[in-house]
Amino acid sequence: MTRQHNDVTTSATGRFPVSRHLPAPELRPLPEPPASTWRIIGPGVIAAGVGLASGEFILFPYIASQVGLVFVWAALIGLATQFFLNMEIERYTLATGETALTGFSRYWRHWGLVFAVLTMLANLWPGWATSSATMITYLWGGNVQWISVGLLLAIGLILTLAPVVYVALERAEMLKVAAVLVLLAVGAVVAITAEAWADVPKIVTEASVPIDLGLAFLMGALAFAGAGGGQNLVQSNWIRDKGFGMGKYVPRIKSPVTGKPEAAPSTGFIFEPTDEHLRRWRSWWRFANREQLYTFVLITFLSIMFTSLLAYSTVYGRPGLPNNIGFLKIEGEVLKETVGAWFGTLFWVVGAFALFAAALGIVDYSSRLTADVIKTAYAKHVKESTLYFAVVWVLVLAGCVIVLAGFAQPLILLVISACVGGLMMFIYSGLLIVLNRRVLPKPIRIRGGRMAVLGWSVALFGVLSVLTIIEQAGKLFG
Repeated sequence: MTRQHNDVTTSATGRFPVSRHLPAPELRPLPEPPASTWRIIGPGVIAAGVGLASGEFILFPYIASQVGLVFVWAALIGLATQFFLNMEIERYTLATGETALTGFSRYWRHWGLVFAVLTMLANLWPGWATSSATMITYLWGGNVQWISVGLLLAIGLILTLAPVVYVALERAEMLKVAAVLVLLAVGAVVAITAEAWADVPKIVTEASVPIDLGLAFLMGALAFAGAGGGQNLVQSNWIRDKGFGMGKYVPRIKSPVTGKPEAAPSTGFIFEPTDEHLRRWRSWWRFANREQLYTFVLITFLSIMFTSLLAYSTVYGRPGLPNNIGFLKIEGEVLKETVGAWFGTLFWVVGAFALFAAALGIVDYSSRLTADVIKTAYAKHVKESTLYFAVVWVLVLAGCVIVLAGFAQPLILLVISACVGGLMMFIYSGLLIVLNRRVLPKPIRIRGGRMAVLGWSVALFGVLSVLTIIEQAGKLFG
C-alpha cells in the first residue's frame, strides 16, 4: 500500500484558503514525467526569446561601450535571481495546474487584477514594434509609422490564426533564438577582436559598479536582465500550455478561427503526497529546473556577454552614443566598416527580427495574463480563448492608434514602465513565499536556500523600485 505523508490536514485540498469565488482544486494523480528533458524544452526558450530585446541589444552593450566589461557580472546575478523566481512561479503551477496569479487570488480576489493592470500599463506603448520598424528602415528605408502598423497587425494575425497559440509562439521564439545565436557565433569569429577576447577576465577581475551611469540605470540592468515584470509571472501560463505537471489537465488556448477554442477551468488540481506522486514530483521538478537553466539562463547570459563584447570591440569609448535604438544604427555602421557590409546588414536583420519576436511575445504574455485573471475571478463562464484574443486586438489596435497619431512617447509612460516592473517583482516575490509555504503539501513546498533567494529578491526589487521611483519623480517634477 502506498504510504500517505501526514501534514496539517488529511487532504492536500484542505490547505487552500477558503474562498467564495474560487473553489478548492480537484484531486487528481500527478502525470508521469517525460523520459527526457528535450521533450519539455520550450517555455524557457520562449522566456529567453521574449526577453532578448532592448536590454540585450542596447542596455548591456551600451554599458560596455561606455565602461568596458566591468558590469557584465551583474547580468549573471540578475539571471540567477530570476531563475529562482521563475522556478517558484513554476513550482505552484507544476503542483496545481493553476497560474501563480490564481494562487494569489485565493488570498485576495483582486491580486490578479492588480498585476494585469500593471502589466498592461507597462506594455501599452508599442515600443518593441516601433524599434523593430526603425531597424527595418536602416536596411531598406521607409516610414517607421506605417511599418510599425504593419508589424502590429501581423502580430495580431499570427496570434489569431495559429491553431494552437503556444505552438506558434514557441516556434517563433525558437527561430529568433537560433538567429541570434548564429549572429553571435559568426560575430565571435569575425567581429570580436583578439584584444576584446583577452579582456574577458576583466568581467571578474575588474568587476565594479560604474556609478557615473546612474544607480537606478545600473540596478535596472542587473534586475531585468532577461525578463522582468509580468513576463516572469506568465511562466505559469507557458508551462501549463506545454503540459508540465498538473498543467496537463488544463486545455490550451486555441484559435477561434482555425482551432476549437476551449474554456480553461478557472481552478486547478492537486495531488496527494503519496510515495508514488512524490517520486513523479521529484522528476518533474528536476526536469523543469534543467529546462529553465539550459534555456532561459544560459541563452540569455551568452547573448548578453557576446553583444557586450561586440559593442566593446567596435564602439568602446566612442563619444555621444545614444542609449536607445539609435545605438544599433551606429554599431551596425561600424560593423560594416570594420568587418564588411554583409555583417552589418546581418546585424540589423537579426536585430529587427529579434525585436519583432519580442513584441509578439509581449502582446502574447500581456493577453494571457489578463485573460487568465478575468476568467478566474470575474467571468468564469466566458471562454479564456475569447478573452485572450479580445485583449490581443485591444493591444494591437491601441498600438496602431498611438503610432498613427504621431505621438512621441509620453513621459508618464516612461515613468510607469520604469517603475512598474520592479514594483511588481517586489510584491510577487513576497507573495510567492506565502503561497508556496502555506498552500502546497509539506514535501513539495519551498524551504531552505530557495527561501533565502526569494528573500534576496524581495530586497533587491524593493530597493530597485524605491531608487527608480525617486529618480523618475525627480526628472518628472524637476
